Amino acid sequence: MGQDDRQGATAVQLHEQMTGNTQSGALEVKNQPVAKAELLIRRPATEVFEAFVDPDVITKFWFDASSGRLESGKTVRWHWNRCDAAVEVRVKAVEHNERILIEWDDENPTTVEWSFTPRSAHTTYVSVVNSGFSGSGDEIVHQALDSAGGFALVLAAAKAYLEHGISLNIVADRF
Repeated sequence: MGQDDRQGATAVQLHEQMTGNTQSGALEVKNQPVAKAELLIRRPATEVFEAFVDPDVITKFWFDASSGRLESGKTVRWHWNRCDAAVEVRVKAVEHNERILIEWDDENPTTVEWSFTPRSAHTTYVSVVNSGFSGSGDEIVHQALDSAGGFALVLAAAKAYLEHGISLNIVADRF
């Protein structure tokens, strides 16, 4: 907005343009937010990657049950007992020791991508990005923030389990 445009705009219009908030109070999202969580895990990439694709390991730090291993083209179901929730997970891509890409949630599907980057022979940097949120601006921002917090807990729980053999129950205790 140039100086000439500002002179003809009302205070409300200026506020809306600067903050993204409309007069109705709803948030206008100009750039689609993504949820991102990252953490260094002091274990080899092979072991960290395997922890996320193997239901016998991932159920030690994230959810309670899985219908199967994550493999490209496969659909599995994850279940959380404490909150009686389940989600269908459509596996879009699995690149051994490097990347996992899924789509989940039937009502408002989003994509989740894990990247596994070796930092040394015994450490792996894990990045999780959840994208594709839908709804009003306020709903999109809420979903992205909630997801970022959730994936931060998942990575912390994975770190505790893989590095120290401790099941924190941190994800279950969130509900």
